[in-house]
Amino acid sequence: QVQLAESGGGLVQPGESLTLTCAASGSTAAIYGMAWYRQAPGKQRELVALIAVNSNTNYADSVKGRFNISRNKARNRWYLQMNSLKPEDTAVYYCNAQGRRDFWGQGTQVTVSS
Repeated sequence: QVQLAESGGGLVQPGESLTLTCAASGSTAAIYGMAWYRQAPGKQRELVALIAVNSNTNYADSVKGRFNISRNKARNRWYLQMNSLKPEDTAVYYCNAQGRRDFWGQGTQVTVSS
């Protein structure tokens, strides 16, 4: 089993930066994909960024060039570096791990507002 815990959410102003952290524990050796999703009120949950164990990455068009996903294999953590934040980035952000099964964190709120 895998347990995930997000941290780093908060309230920021447009144009500012924020970094989210996902800490994984348990059977982390079986994870082959690490991702961040987000869900805003009234909207579908969407993939924000994905990084595979081979370091291949994928980003939503809306965040490409502004966000960066990275990982620290030794610490079983991955990160979402969010730059030039916009109000439309406001959402609950969820950590996700893909392996034999799909695992999710509890979510962390990111609010971008003046």
